[in-house]
Amino acid sequence: MRPSAKRQEIHPIVRFFRAGLLVVMLVAIALLAAITTMHFAIHGAEVQVPALKDMTVAEARSETAALGLNLDVDNRYYSSGVAAGHILTQSPAAGSVVRREWRVRVSESLGPQKVEVPNTVGTDERVAALNLRRVGLSVGVNAQLPYAGTTAGTVLAQDPPAHAQGIEGPSVNLLVAAPPDEAADGFVMPDFTGTPIVAAQTALSRVGITFAPPTFVDVAIPPVGQGNAPPKPPVTPGSVLAQQPSPGSRVDQSMQVHLTVAR
Repeated sequence: MRPSAKRQEIHPIVRFFRAGLLVVMLVAIALLAAITTMHFAIHGAEVQVPALKDMTVAEARSETAALGLNLDVDNRYYSSGVAAGHILTQSPAAGSVVRREWRVRVSESLGPQKVEVPNTVGTDERVAALNLRRVGLSVGVNAQLPYAGTTAGTVLAQDPPAHAQGIEGPSVNLLVAAPPDEAADGFVMPDFTGTPIVAAQTALSRVGITFAPPTFVDVAIPPVGQGNAPPKPPVTPGSVLAQQPSPGSRVDQSMQVHLTVAR
């Protein structure tokens, strides 16, 4: 009688553990299903950015819209290698994985430069802006500089210069004369390439722009020209090779100019 009673006492315990095990298995299955659903929900909302370079803007917009992405044309540049109206660059790069509704930023080609940059120096800034718009250009950075003996609003300098070829974008930066009693709000950075370092530093000091100690680099002597090609002139020691900020950038007294100079 005792063994039978013992078996009767064990059965409820076994049933209890079996029920507990079943509950644990059901919870594990539910968690696994939730994780799987979440995984597909997350990755289902991700897409791969297509290669848009050389597409027309309309084609690129259609391609990105089909994937649930937004397309923004951020900039337009001249290009001799990509036809007008086609995509030059994109960000994020092709193949990047992003979420739907992500913004893909592109630059559009304007084709080869076909307009000639007009000479705006000496004209009123409003007339200069009108002349630029007539040929399909616009005013980029517009900085002011008090300049004695010059009527306020007169263009003192421009970048790119008049008749420049191979310019990057369809805009021209202007340096405009300000009234004598006003402080300059900035300057258009000139191109010091090839200028003696002393002359460049003097020009910067004259308008209150500071500069870091120049970086000197050794330059190789160019080889003598072969055949009918004329020999290249050597780089003059002490002349500026590179600069930061780049020519045409807006600078003010809070910035420091860095010059790389030939040794």
